[in-house]
Amino acid sequence: MKIEQMDENFNKKCKEFTQLILKYNKTHNITGAKTEKKVLENIEDSIYPLTFLDPKKFKTVIDVGSGAGFPAIILSFAMPNTHFYLFEPIAKKSSFLHLVKSNLNLKNVTIRTCRVEEEKAFSVDLITSRAVTDTKTLIDLCKSFISTQTTLLFYKGQNVTKEIEGLKNYEIYQNSLRNYLVLKEIYPS
Repeated sequence: MKIEQMDENFNKKCKEFTQLILKYNKTHNITGAKTEKKVLENIEDSIYPLTFLDPKKFKTVIDVGSGAGFPAIILSFAMPNTHFYLFEPIAKKSSFLHLVKSNLNLKNVTIRTCRVEEEKAFSVDLITSRAVTDTKTLIDLCKSFISTQTTLLFYKGQNVTKEIEGLKNYEIYQNSLRNYLVLKEIYPS
């Protein structure tokens, strides 16, 4: 999915987000995306899964290690009827997420300045994570949020095939060097 395929509201929020991230990143170094081009690449990476997932199926989402907001903040622009819970334990990154939420009036976003495993569990429809840890550790960290209806969407690199050894009910979608790992019917012990 490309940015130009999205609606006007999405594009407006992405422009505002890009301005905020470039400004804030100068002094706080919250992401490696230091140019408008790099931010736009990260935005497109964030929304690419909308080409193979139906966003209408997801009413609640948690994002583990939200960092500068990729993918959860961007997905929240595209999925305004879905509520996103962002878990970011690093204070300066969490502060940036709060700034974005406030400036862009994101009523469908809740930010938690803690690790996901420290939060009281609740069932969610979708769990996302990008560049946090290996797949099996992520599943373990999120196990109390996973129900029979939960889909897991992990943005992975080249080691994805090693990380899924022994797992079932997964699909891998690829776009350039990114692997999007989708897991369903995961029942952690």
